[in-house]
Formats: sequence, C-alpha cells, structure tokens
Amino acid sequence: MKKSVRIFLTAVCVLMCLCLPFILCSASSLAEEAETAEAKALPVDFSAGSVPDPDGWTEDGYRDDTITVRVETREEDGVIWRIIYADIAHPSQLRTATAGKLSSTKVARPSSMAESKNAVAAINGDYFSNDPNKTTFEYRQGQKIRQKTNKKKDLLIIDMEGNFHTFVKCGADGKAELERYLDEGGTIMDAFTFGPVLVKNGMRMRMDTEYGYNPNGREPRAAIGQMGDLSYVMVVAEGRSSSSDGVTHQELADFMFDLGCIEAFNLDGGNSATLIFHGDFYMDRTPSSERSQSDIIYFASAREAE
Repeated sequence: MKKSVRIFLTAVCVLMCLCLPFILCSASSLAEEAETAEAKALPVDFSAGSVPDPDGWTEDGYRDDTITVRVETREEDGVIWRIIYADIAHPSQLRTATAGKLSSTKVARPSSMAESKNAVAAINGDYFSNDPNKTTFEYRQGQKIRQKTNKKKDLLIIDMEGNFHTFVKCGADGKAELERYLDEGGTIMDAFTFGPVLVKNGMRMRMDTEYGYNPNGREPRAAIGQMGDLSYVMVVAEGRSSSSDGVTHQELADFMFDLGCIEAFNLDGGNSATLIFHGDFYMDRTPSSERSQSDIIYFASAREAE
C-alpha cells in the first residue's frame, strides 16, 4: 500500500474516533428527547389529566414543564373579554370531557367536569346532547358520537396532532372538503358542530348574517382558537349584564383574528358560555347561575406524579 494511502486511511480513522463520542451523545440525546415527549403523553381516553403542581399557580397563570397557561381580561368598547392562553407539550393535553356516556343526554356543570378532570383551564363545548336527534358530526377523545354532516352548520375537527381543521357549512363545498380531508388520511380526536368558523387558514371570516341564533345581536359568546403548534386560546365575551354588552358573531371573529389565531371556532354561547381557571370561574359568574351542559374542552398538565 502506498504511503500516501496509509496516511489518508490513518487520518480517517483518527477523525472517526474523535467524532464517535459526539455521534453517540447526539443519538443518546435524541432518544432521551423522544422518551421525554412520550412520557408527557396522556392516555387517549376520558381519564383525568395529571394533578397540577400546587406551586405552579400564579395570580395570572399556571406553569410546569408540560404546560403554560396565562389569563387576561380586557375591557374594550363596553365589552369584557376573558382570555386564556395555553401552550402544551403534547397534543393529548388538549382534551374533552362529557357529563355521561356519549350516547346519553346527561348534563353536568362545566366547573364540576373541569374539577373531576384536573383541568388547568376549561371552556364549554357545543352542548352536543342538547338535541340528540340533530344532524351533527361529533367526536370526543377519538370516539364517534354521530357522523352526520349538516349543510347549514360549520364544523371543527381537532386531529391527533392537536391541529384545528374547519369546514364551512357542510353542504356541497364544505362536505367535499371534509371528504377530501378524510380520504387523505385526516385523523379525528374531537369534532364539534356549532360555529360559525371565525378564522380559517389565517383569514378572518365574513359572517353569515343568518347563521344560528341572533348572529347580529350582542350576546355572550365563547370561542376557541389555535395560534400555532400546540398553542391555543379560549375566549368568552361577557354579555347580558350592566357591565358588558356582549358581541356579534363578526365582532367575535374580528377579536379572534386580532389575537393571532390561524383557526378559530364559535362554541355554544349565551348562558352556556363558561370559562374555568384553577377550579373557579374566570368570568363574572356565580355557581347558582352556571348552566349544566354535556361537555367541556380543557387543558391538562402531563407532569409526572411526585
């Protein structure tokens, strides 16, 4: 073997020996990250989230190594807005809870459901059992309740990765979009038939002036939005009181867009609009005025038990 070749091969061997610790360390680090991410996953079922860290609570939020929540109140143009931002480590921390079996019409107070699930923060859902015979597309925690499209109603699907997908009026166009989503392997963790869609693909929606109940009137409203990967916001606009006028659908859409939502969806409003933080109402409400409902959406910690 030529001397130059021997020198080259020797240099390669030395370089590989020098790099080996870094390669092994990098592989080990990736394995640890994957193991940590898996450890933060909660079961895909109706079990409760982890018990929050008592030291994680502050006056305006909560934080541990799996979730960050921040609360905010704004008063603008005669409306009190209650806002809860949530960033989570794993999609399973965005969860839903129901008052009873999926096929039942049982209802419960949102605050009670939130407490039983160790929710850091929660909002009412779409009251899927209010009319069990209605044509709706409903899933909770990956389980189907009903799978009927409604040409007059909008749809929100939350997939297994925690991403929002909105479908406007599941008639011809909306239904075709939904079918494409499912045909292309789109997953469903949760699905809600209520609406309207407020923000879609980062675009503020122009509201249908005949959609649902009193769309142009000032009412208490509830909405949920996605702001980025595993980043969300829940909002209630208070109304029907001397201190807050409530909002129209368009005003709610404008607000969610201005917050920075890439997708946002109107949930059941009026007396159903409920926002919970740290086991209490994050809004002007007393237990005696709380309306029992069929479901909530909530964010949970996935921290390891001590």
